[in-house]
Amino acid sequence: MNMKEILDFYLQLAQNNNKPWFDAHRAEYEKVKKTIVSFAEKLIRGVEEFDPRCKGLQVRDCTYRINRDIRFSQDKSPYKSWVGVYVCPKGKKSGMAGYYVHFEPINNQYFVCGGLYNPTREVLKSVREQIMLEPDEFHDAMLSCGEDFHLNWDNALKRMPVGYQETDKYSEYYRLKSYEIYKPLTEKDVLDKDFLNNALAYLKRCHEFNEMLNKCFDYAYDTER
Repeated sequence: MNMKEILDFYLQLAQNNNKPWFDAHRAEYEKVKKTIVSFAEKLIRGVEEFDPRCKGLQVRDCTYRINRDIRFSQDKSPYKSWVGVYVCPKGKKSGMAGYYVHFEPINNQYFVCGGLYNPTREVLKSVREQIMLEPDEFHDAMLSCGEDFHLNWDNALKRMPVGYQETDKYSEYYRLKSYEIYKPLTEKDVLDKDFLNNALAYLKRCHEFNEMLNKCFDYAYDTER
């Protein structure tokens, strides 16, 4: 699998993000797209082996269109300059915790990620209640991803949310609005011949954390309780 082909194309695209250039290189893109689809298929099948919630997903459930939605954006660049594959129960739009791989050569940004991105108000409340009731279990599940994984605090609240106490154990987790945990990678990591297997090994370590988050998701929408 030629990962360099993907990175080279997206670097050139980021430097020439316009329709005339893309049209002139459409054949090259179609070739790169086949490589992305092949990678995504293998990633999905690999994740299925350790997370049965993800069984039955197709590539279209886990990948993104190259065209950007520019309707409400000041940036009118028509194409995404990154590749993302998100293997998530019921597909990328489900709102559940999953497993993500990201390539963005123009910014030298590569990582794998587990967890829950931008959950609904109901799910966020359910996660915070889980932390309140079982703080050690939540903290241990987060640590089980490994020391090389880091929680994303970029969009965390500066103050404690209403209804939660700073004196609670691990109360700092209440301030998170997303529960994403990521492992930074390098271009060299991505170009390694064993990258797919390595990425799956990293993501497998996020399973316990994801399962706890997805149980919170289930609880948030359990109409029988």
